[in-house]
Amino acid sequence: MSEILLPGGATGRRELLKAGALGFPAVLLNAQSARALKVGLVGCGGRGTGAAAQALKADDLSELHAVADIDMDRIESSLGQLRRVQAAKVKVEDSRKFTGLDAYKQVIESGVDVVLLATPPGFRPYHLRAAIEAGKHVFCEKPIAVDAPGVRSVLETARMAKEKNLSLVAGFCWRYSAHVKATFERVLGGEVGDVMAHYATFYTSPVKPMPPADTRPAGMSDVEWQIRNWYNFVWLSGDGLVEQAVHSVDKIAWTMRDQPPVSCVATGGRQNPQPGGNIYDHFQVNYLYPNGVRAFLGCRQIEGCYNENSDYIMGTKGQAIIGRGPNPRIEGANAWTFTGQKNDMYQAEHDALFASIRKGQPVNDGVWMATSSMLAIMGRMAAYTGQQITWDQALNSQEKVFPEGIRWSDSLAVPPTPIPGVTKFV
Repeated sequence: MSEILLPGGATGRRELLKAGALGFPAVLLNAQSARALKVGLVGCGGRGTGAAAQALKADDLSELHAVADIDMDRIESSLGQLRRVQAAKVKVEDSRKFTGLDAYKQVIESGVDVVLLATPPGFRPYHLRAAIEAGKHVFCEKPIAVDAPGVRSVLETARMAKEKNLSLVAGFCWRYSAHVKATFERVLGGEVGDVMAHYATFYTSPVKPMPPADTRPAGMSDVEWQIRNWYNFVWLSGDGLVEQAVHSVDKIAWTMRDQPPVSCVATGGRQNPQPGGNIYDHFQVNYLYPNGVRAFLGCRQIEGCYNENSDYIMGTKGQAIIGRGPNPRIEGANAWTFTGQKNDMYQAEHDALFASIRKGQPVNDGVWMATSSMLAIMGRMAAYTGQQITWDQALNSQEKVFPEGIRWSDSLAVPPTPIPGVTKFV
């Protein structure tokens, strides 16, 4: 199992403690906010375990109450890691360890206040809807869907969260990064002039390579095999552009003030054979925005190649550069280099979530997290089909990548890897 993802540096809300008769944190403003906040974790892999650790650190009175995953071994591994860093706050009785595809429902019904969603992305629209309908605050990892119907569902759920005064915080961690936020404040404040283009790179190695078919245990169903190797199947991950490079897509959306593009074209494919699965290992996407503004994304997940995760935001007065060098900078008429204090952006997401709950001032990232996810899905659509795709076409697509009503024991054929010019837009 993966180790806890715990980037260092932040000390969480304990920094907010002030001296007082009762010693409560400064944000505990009333009797209701002084109670414990029970946390439920859905998805006990590395990212989910890290999110739980950060949730427990974010609030002095938070406690882990219930967990869910596809098998008990993963649950026990996750809890073991969490107990090593937050033993007193892990209060998960055996009766609140849930397994199976419906385990998320049991977590939601277990009496929790906050739900952390960290399963493969295909499940998230359904899990998010259930949590918000039940009146829970939510941290939802990125991306929030793998197809347009899922995005439309999340937009409805986000509106519901707002009506219910519930917090919904997205796992697009760069939006919570101090040095990246400082850079975007300057970009959006006009210090590079009028933005003309954004070039983003996400060149890396394979994230979760598909194991050979002969390693599949005898009797294991298609659904179980695919979920255990979820990254390699479009219905679960959305492909590498949607699951990983969506972070870069989100920064493009941020540059464009979260307004959608007019259209996009894209290329992509599978350079290296894989023993199963149906995802691409590289993409190039060209987004067209109003007034001729362009955004370009290159992503690749192939061993032995040049790696880079950077952003170049080009304007009429200069360019902002993120990721090339130790600190973001602006080159041009308003030259600047970030010299402030960097933070732990993963921790900051949870600090913001729990502070909003305590203050009774809900945070709702729903619309922009849906926009960024849809922007990545749109790029995938253009690459798979070889067609120019407009934003309206993408958002209103009727293609359902995620199958409904799946069961653990089901057979599930894997659609062939898409072929541009042959695969049709739906």
